[in-house]
Amino acid sequence: MAAPDYAIPPLSPTAASVVHRCARIAGVEVEQLLRRFEPEKGDQPLAYARSVVEYCSYIALRVETKRHDYLSDSEFHSLTYDMMIAWEAPDDETDAALQKMSFSFVDGKDDDDCGSMFCLSPTQMAIQVDGRRTVSPEAFAKIIPACPAMAHAITVRNLFDALTNSTGGRLHFLIYHKYLKCLDKVLRFAKRISGGHKAPALQLSDGEVILDIYGAATTKPILQHIGTSTWPGRLTLTTHALYFEPVSVDFSYNEAVVYDLSRDLKQSIKRESTGPWGAQLFDKAVMYKSSSTREPVFFEFPQFKGHTRRDYWFAIIKEVLHAHKFIRKYRMINLHKAEALSVATLGILRYRTVKEGFHILPAHFKTTLAFNLAEKLPKGDKILEALYGQMKDYSSRFRVDEDSVQSSSDDLTLADPFPLSAYTLVNMGLLTLKEEDNPEEWDLTVRDVQTGGTSSVQMALERSVGYSGRVEAARATLDQVKVEDIDTNVAVLKELLFPLIEIGKRLLFLAEWEDPLKSYVFLFCFLFIVYRGWIWYIFPVFLLGSTIFMLWQRHTGNGQMIGAFEVTTPPRRRTVEQLLALQQAISQLEAQVQAGNIFLLKLRSLLLAAFPQSTNKVAATMLVASAIFAYLPLRSILVLIVLEAYTRHMPARKKSSEKLVRRLREWWLRIPAAPVQLLRPQDTRRWRSRLRSR
Repeated sequence: MAAPDYAIPPLSPTAASVVHRCARIAGVEVEQLLRRFEPEKGDQPLAYARSVVEYCSYIALRVETKRHDYLSDSEFHSLTYDMMIAWEAPDDETDAALQKMSFSFVDGKDDDDCGSMFCLSPTQMAIQVDGRRTVSPEAFAKIIPACPAMAHAITVRNLFDALTNSTGGRLHFLIYHKYLKCLDKVLRFAKRISGGHKAPALQLSDGEVILDIYGAATTKPILQHIGTSTWPGRLTLTTHALYFEPVSVDFSYNEAVVYDLSRDLKQSIKRESTGPWGAQLFDKAVMYKSSSTREPVFFEFPQFKGHTRRDYWFAIIKEVLHAHKFIRKYRMINLHKAEALSVATLGILRYRTVKEGFHILPAHFKTTLAFNLAEKLPKGDKILEALYGQMKDYSSRFRVDEDSVQSSSDDLTLADPFPLSAYTLVNMGLLTLKEEDNPEEWDLTVRDVQTGGTSSVQMALERSVGYSGRVEAARATLDQVKVEDIDTNVAVLKELLFPLIEIGKRLLFLAEWEDPLKSYVFLFCFLFIVYRGWIWYIFPVFLLGSTIFMLWQRHTGNGQMIGAFEVTTPPRRRTVEQLLALQQAISQLEAQVQAGNIFLLKLRSLLLAAFPQSTNKVAATMLVASAIFAYLPLRSILVLIVLEAYTRHMPARKKSSEKLVRRLREWWLRIPAAPVQLLRPQDTRRWRSRLRSR
């Protein structure tokens, strides 16, 4: 509880205490700090109090984050946690209401579900006796993005959900403290490998940062599969490329093979199954393919149980690819490019922190990787557009001059001259910028924050998340209707296409002239439609009718769920029957492919005049067809084609049509196929030379 002389109306004691601590960190008097704050007109007391807490917190965080060791400082952990509590309860009324709510929550906990202390982890047991108040997602999202190393505005809500996965949607201090300690550990490890300790001997370009290494121990290598070849080695991911170093016989690493991620090489990356000699046995691999590789490259991440290691590497490689796609789209250079890569770098380090510290691997709409999330969310391009505008706009933000801090004068200006994610990496020793790009030490401040309002990135994110709820609901319906067994899926497909199948049967019935009266009526109706020029209105009328039908269903349905689509499932086959059916289907497919090859080879022989008499006939026919298409209108050609196909089985034409088809078939059988020579693949290259050629 704050001391009485800390009182700052209308702030709560906790908020007043935070303001005093912020003023002390900034090196100015509280009155001076508050005097420089300019609230918006018409602010309510609660909004005014929150804006004061935000302003003072950002000023203090601007100063605190200049230290290299702030993530390992327990006092910094307590300060930022108190900032979030103060923002959530900035005035006395809100503070009292939240305290009452927290006490009622603790007293009303139900111990029926795993109430024994033996069911809890050490962290959960400590939370049970922790007397500090918890933090809401709104407070976390408002304060923490001011420190780019700790969170980003795009993924801050997902990060909060990951941290509070087992605490009911409220953040406890012990969880928050553990997160910052793990993050500091991950950042220190990244600095060590970038500084040369345990780092691979790679030729890195300027500004290239090592993000992660797998297979550093020769006893636990990664396996690379290319075709039927397999080779163990070490995989390194940087902000620009993937490096694979094969292990030699003496357990040393050979020259690295580089897979560029920064250029537009039409790269694709997927989760795949792999195994020895190309067999798809283990679902633990990542497939990489680009225009610079002759065939797909598979990186297998051996794991005794599960495939979380593969999923982690798949996500971080995708993040680097999406970051460079974002850079190319907006043609970023210099500081803008460094900032985009820094956002991806810090996101990957936080992703690794959540994985190692909390054993959680957020995916899809819950991922903590900014560019991956923007690519997955509906209208995510609007989020990236807002992010680019924010990077471009170096307008007014929070700044404390060196003279202000040292002399405690009344000169607290607002500016934002430099991207903070890049500066965070510079401050931590992970990134080196050009001399002209390095800012003055006291010219750095917060970018992704805004007092008393919502940034463009946050607004775009909120709209996108609103659409994502509909996508999740639609995806849930997909999981419900997916059925196994090929016979059942075929039965469902037939039922869905039943109207089209029936229409096709009716048209075939009319074209067979089994009922001449109906066939004549249909033919005369079609000719009348063509004569009046109505044929071009068939498709618009179909679209109009479909629209009227859907609107009528919407009007009469009143938003009710449609009835289930009923399908009669075929009898289940035994395993032997399924294998025989599969063999028969493969044989039929092979026969169809052979027939297609024969057709193409016969066309080749006609084009190359291997059978001169037939070539002359085909050339004459094509000459007549070209003249018809050149001089007759398209409508007349369409009528002739339909009449020829429809009246082929007409009683007056049936005999002549059958005779013509027979003569064409006999002529086609007399045409020889072009010869084919099958060559053995001359694969005499060594696997290692194939690697180096990449």
